[in-house]
Amino acid sequence: MGESIIEDMPLPALFEQSQKIHQKATESGADQEIVKRGCELLKKCEDMISMLGLFSSNETKDDISTSNLKYLLVPFYLAELTEKVSWDDRLQILKVSEAKLKEFLSFCEAMELVPKEELESSAQGGPNSFPERRALKVARFKRQRAAESKLLDIKERKERRGRSSRASALSTPFEAGEEDVLDDGEEEREAWLTSISLAICKAFDLLEMIKKEEEMLSAVKERQLKDGDKEFSEAVLDDRTKRAEAWHRDAATRVRYTIPSQPITCAAFAQDVLEGRAKVSEAHDHKHQPLIFGPQSLVGGSITSGRERMAAQIFQPAHRLPTMSIEEAGLREMEMMNKWQERNVKLMEEANSAWHKDPPKFGPTEEDDEDDDAAQDKARAWDDWKDDNPRGAGNKKLTPCG
Repeated sequence: MGESIIEDMPLPALFEQSQKIHQKATESGADQEIVKRGCELLKKCEDMISMLGLFSSNETKDDISTSNLKYLLVPFYLAELTEKVSWDDRLQILKVSEAKLKEFLSFCEAMELVPKEELESSAQGGPNSFPERRALKVARFKRQRAAESKLLDIKERKERRGRSSRASALSTPFEAGEEDVLDDGEEEREAWLTSISLAICKAFDLLEMIKKEEEMLSAVKERQLKDGDKEFSEAVLDDRTKRAEAWHRDAATRVRYTIPSQPITCAAFAQDVLEGRAKVSEAHDHKHQPLIFGPQSLVGGSITSGRERMAAQIFQPAHRLPTMSIEEAGLREMEMMNKWQERNVKLMEEANSAWHKDPPKFGPTEEDDEDDDAAQDKARAWDDWKDDNPRGAGNKKLTPCG
């Protein structure tokens, strides 16, 4: 039933339906039934394009009509969907997808759609050095981003013009319609050419990934044939697991008899303080030295003159460097905590021996009486002295007649 429907469908309807399946399989998880359905539709599109003779080898992109430009993407869509098909012989799937990608790229090259740097790289058999490969990938990525941005701009422009044309349809329906047809034709051609450029970038990336995967699968197949058609991957994993377990058992056995020497660092000293083997007041020589940036000859050697010191401080960081290590900061904080605890102990002792702990006193005592008598004698003596020496009596020079 499905095959008869495909046979009766025209080429534009086939391409539209296969394009929707390709977009759905690319954006979301690839359902195998949908992917296989899309491959069938695209193969039928290829057969109909070949029967109709839409393209010729002596044509360029300017010779192809706008309505036929989109059919250049059929091999690329078929290659991407074929790569997503799940099959036991993965290597065969990759070879079919690679053949379709090469067919698409060769046809685009004949139509003068492939960039010059890609043609030069493919003519040389690919870039040889890492900088060349990186530069090619960066240029390809920029072209891909520019194509995606241009397609989005065309889509927004078309939607905006459609809204404005619908709003003005009541006033001048015929003129607006003619302008829309002209603009839609130009935009449609620009959109399909941009889509082909984007597909070329993706095709080169996908071709590189397929080649790497083919190399890995070929190596796996050769190893399987060499080992007598056994699952060598599981055997390798089992062997690695056994060796790791044996190594851990031997290490656990050796650790009983061999105790490694503990390195003397600030962290070790802090651990000794925490566990009570050392005290904070004990001095240690593991001080944290701030980092010095600069020429290696000056940093590694001894700085003796001011000129060398200035040269070593040329490439200093913009932020402040730490003046102590984390261990020293922890030790200082621990020392502050010890002092705080000692102070709290003294305060608690004073609080336990405060006045409210003393027995209450009822009525005046002999000591209080003695203190009161002494205070009264002192006050009387002060009054007598003030009577004998009135205020200002000694300042004769300040008086008018003095």
